[in-house]
Amino acid sequence: MRQFIATSSLLIGLLAPFSPVSATDIYRWVDNAGVLHYGAQPPANYAAELVVTGSYHTPKAEVPPQQASPTQQVDTEQQQLLNQQVQKQVAAEAEERKKYCTTVRQNLAQLENNPRLMAKEETGEIRRLSEEERQARIAETRQSISEHCTSAGL
Repeated sequence: MRQFIATSSLLIGLLAPFSPVSATDIYRWVDNAGVLHYGAQPPANYAAELVVTGSYHTPKAEVPPQQASPTQQVDTEQQQLLNQQVQKQVAAEAEERKKYCTTVRQNLAQLENNPRLMAKEETGEIRRLSEEERQARIAETRQSISEHCTSAGL
């Protein structure tokens, strides 16, 4: 029961500023003794001033929608075309990076799983990689993956 009362009181306290009662006019006046008073109704024997409360019932001036000038429309169309071109370019680069990352990861798997790898020299001669060369290539490949393939789930 106490929890219900506490919850109800809290709810009433939070919703009170939004109630229709809070949308009524509030007046301010000073009596003969110089004391400032506030009230919902102005007194008959004192000059009262209406206090602006900023309630949600105050009418707002409607602002007519501005029509874009022809140059603004052209600029907007050009901007949209540029945005589309940039999006296409970004998508193409992302696809290229994805292919690159797939290839590099496959190369890393080959380097790690096959200790007897063969390499083709510039002269066309095929020779076996030494363990040091294989480890160096593994390190280079891992570095390339960490630089180019760790962002955006690549």
